[in-house]
Amino acid sequence: MAYDFRLDKLREECGVFGIYDNDNHDIARLTYFGLYALQHRGQESAGIAVNDGGTILYHKDMGLVPEIFNDVVLNHLKGKIAIGHVRYSTTGASLRENAQPMVVKYRGGQIALAHNGNLVNAAEIRNKLEENGAIFQSTNDTEVIANLISRYCLTSSNIEETFANTVKEIKGSYALVILTPDSLVGIRDPFGIRPLCIGKLNNSYVLASESCALDAIGAEFIRDVNPGEIVIVDKDGLRSVNSGSCRESKLCIFEFVYFARPDSVIDGACVHHARVEAGRQLAREHPVDADIVIGAPDGGLNAALGFSRESGIPYGQGLLKNKYIGRTFIQPTQDKREIGVRIKFNAMRSEIEGKRVVMVDDSIVRGTTTRRIVQILKSAGAKEVHMRVSSPPYKYPCYFGIDTATRKQLVASNNSIEEIREMIGADSLGYLSLEGLLKTPRGARCGFCTACFDGGYPVEVPDKEINSCKGGAV
Repeated sequence: MAYDFRLDKLREECGVFGIYDNDNHDIARLTYFGLYALQHRGQESAGIAVNDGGTILYHKDMGLVPEIFNDVVLNHLKGKIAIGHVRYSTTGASLRENAQPMVVKYRGGQIALAHNGNLVNAAEIRNKLEENGAIFQSTNDTEVIANLISRYCLTSSNIEETFANTVKEIKGSYALVILTPDSLVGIRDPFGIRPLCIGKLNNSYVLASESCALDAIGAEFIRDVNPGEIVIVDKDGLRSVNSGSCRESKLCIFEFVYFARPDSVIDGACVHHARVEAGRQLAREHPVDADIVIGAPDGGLNAALGFSRESGIPYGQGLLKNKYIGRTFIQPTQDKREIGVRIKFNAMRSEIEGKRVVMVDDSIVRGTTTRRIVQILKSAGAKEVHMRVSSPPYKYPCYFGIDTATRKQLVASNNSIEEIREMIGADSLGYLSLEGLLKTPRGARCGFCTACFDGGYPVEVPDKEINSCKGGAV
């Protein structure tokens, strides 16, 4: 059986970007740069759609942003409004037809849609639409949303009513950017589970999953889209519409643990500062006598810095990551798997030989890669390896746009912390407490979804496994 060591990391579903131009910008290239800044959120496919006088032109394919777009393609994508998308697949297979933006024709024209998140009632809505004659070209839930919007466009009295009616039907997490014949629309789910912010470039408005994409094109951050808010940008400027579905804010806490870029600010909190503070809190909760603190690239680096600052143990670079390894690096045999991990990670023997090492990582999902990294460090001469994790034990699957396994495959769902320590071969193991983690996004103007740690899903999920297994974790 082939083993993909990427499965030991949680994967965000995607990132979205949109711009309404009032300054004669080259919007295709601005969108390209915005998606480049969001590449960490999705590396399977990417796409850009532009509105050229009511006609939508688009290009999308499998691969990374610079692999898909070149000058010839970008020169063809001319218009006044653009949206873009980078994708990992959670709902829907990793196929070209599932790449976004999703472009849909209907009697009133065309719309294009890019979606970050996951609907928990997509199958139910899809079945109902198919019974009424709808035909779907893909297997992802984004086309379900696009189909609903196109139908409400024909029956609603205005654009505000169209999107408010759509929001009432869909359940789950979503940050949407939508291209209509004459407007750019952004929608954030009622709990604000997925991030979405607003920026301004001269007189033009920008929407993006993270503020780092605004920085990439020189746009000024204005504010975050509020949970349940619909923002519409057209020739009259930007206006806000309350969908009537707003709930208590529940931003995914893993944006701060791992997903977002460290230079982003989400709902008032700096991602880098949150991760450094998580490391500090981790050092307070799980102190250890050691000679050096290192981070597991790339997710553990900021937290390792915080652990070092709080503990006084020197920070060092003890583990190197090969940044050029293929995205689908899968090996079929045990020997080749071991070689695969060694190609991706290698220890700095001169830094760690004979030393007691603290290795900080953001999470342990299945534990197989963590075990192999511990082995690499010990083979390089580490006297001791003390594993510290800057989040609580990951016990429950996510249903809101993160690619995670069933509870049976989550190591913390089926083993005690001591059993995990033995499994990975560390000399000690300490996880950050949930209480400690929630203190780390300082200045945050939101609440958090922590369902992956405690099973408290903000939206009811259609999965019997949760009801049968909840409460049986470590």
